[in-house]
Amino acid sequence: MSALQLIKEKAQKDGQKKNEETISSVAAEIKSKIQELKSKIEKERQTFVKALSKSSKECENCLKDEITKFQEVYEKFCKEKAAHLQALKDTISKFEEDKEMLFGRYEQLRKREKNLISEQEKFCADRISHLGESLKKKKQASHLKIEVLLYFTNTVMSELF
Repeated sequence: MSALQLIKEKAQKDGQKKNEETISSVAAEIKSKIQELKSKIEKERQTFVKALSKSSKECENCLKDEITKFQEVYEKFCKEKAAHLQALKDTISKFEEDKEMLFGRYEQLRKREKNLISEQEKFCADRISHLGESLKKKKQASHLKIEVLLYFTNTVMSELF
């Protein structure tokens, strides 16, 4: 081989070695950047997970508080509802009792009125009957007086003539 060719081969080997060193250097730089990016992404993910976890805990605590408040309000509502229903039942019961009492009084009043009307009818019938008898007696008395008068008149007239 000639010296020229040896130089050429050596230059090629040196060039190839430099290329390999450059490629190796760039590859190491790329690997380093990828590693940095991985670390940065992982750190951002952890920060996001922490924020999400914190938000989730806050939401869970708020929901627990609201559920507790709701249960208290619901229990209070149930108690008040029961009290109102009982008051309503008591009111209805009271008015039912009053209605029964008033109905009883009405029935007594009706009986009393019927008795009073019956007594009044009897009284009126008796009075009418007595009036009839009285009128009959007066008529008979009048009739008798007229007969007596006629008798006396006839007697006086016959004595006169």
